[in-house]
Amino acid sequence: MLLRAAVAAACAGAAAVAGAQGYPSKPVRLIVPYPPGGGTDIFARLVGAKLSDALGQPFVIEQRPGAAGVIGADAAAKSVPDGYTIVIGQASNLAINASLMKKLPYDPVRDFAPITRVAMSPNLLVVHPSLPVRSVKDLVALAKARPGAINYASAGNGSPGHLAAEYFRKIAKIDVVHIPYKGATPAMLDVIAGHVSYYFTSPVSAQPYVAAGRLRQVAVTSAKRFPPLPDVPAIAEAGYKDIDMVAWWGLLAPAGTPADIVNRLHGAAVKALNAPEFKDRLASQGAMVYTDTPAEFAAYIKSEIANWGKVVAASGASLD
Repeated sequence: MLLRAAVAAACAGAAAVAGAQGYPSKPVRLIVPYPPGGGTDIFARLVGAKLSDALGQPFVIEQRPGAAGVIGADAAAKSVPDGYTIVIGQASNLAINASLMKKLPYDPVRDFAPITRVAMSPNLLVVHPSLPVRSVKDLVALAKARPGAINYASAGNGSPGHLAAEYFRKIAKIDVVHIPYKGATPAMLDVIAGHVSYYFTSPVSAQPYVAAGRLRQVAVTSAKRFPPLPDVPAIAEAGYKDIDMVAWWGLLAPAGTPADIVNRLHGAAVKALNAPEFKDRLASQGAMVYTDTPAEFAAYIKSEIANWGKVVAASGASLD
């Protein structure tokens, strides 16, 4: 009996390895739960291209935006767990929405098989160049001199940028108006056009406009200066010590995806992301590569649900 069990176990292990080695044998769908042009979309396309090169099959981007990232995440969670659908998630739809929404159609912990985090970056405070603001203190002074007349954009209610702006509004004691958009790109375009005064956004999506002189970068929301943007001060340097908000992105599969396939995706992603040229490319755009194991990523999601819950409560933000 013991010999028979050992042989069966060995055969099962060999089958699992063979399955992983044969994966993928067709294109893989990579769901992006946000509109084109934002930081999440940019990361997904960069990572998808690297995974295609590493694994020999196309990773096809499928845009499924809406409801603060819920629609795309839900579609991924309910997909067949065979490794041919993965999703790029982030703080909004995996951590923040758990506090902002009374009921999510998916469980961020139980309904996904985490693969690895991809990158991390703080939010970047940018303003239109016509605004007489070159520092956090300038923005606070302007807002206090013109209560209710200064507005800010967000990629949508409940986005990391929205929470950062609301938390900043509260601790700086300023009266400003929130204008939510359906995604990062329309928000960015209206700030560039001068229709909105300021915006907390992903450094990755902002850098081309900063370089072109169409936006001015003022500060980051991390507790200290962010290495890829060493010349940009942290908001904490202006005296607001409580602000320490870092956005993150990661790859996940539906819960129930075979562990050998998750591990194969993990290995390919970690190797590709940590290649020096890829890390340098992300750094030049204002982000840092960050990878971890599936178990570490799962634990991190749990901790972030708790951490962002505190920020949501402190900011007073809600989804109307």
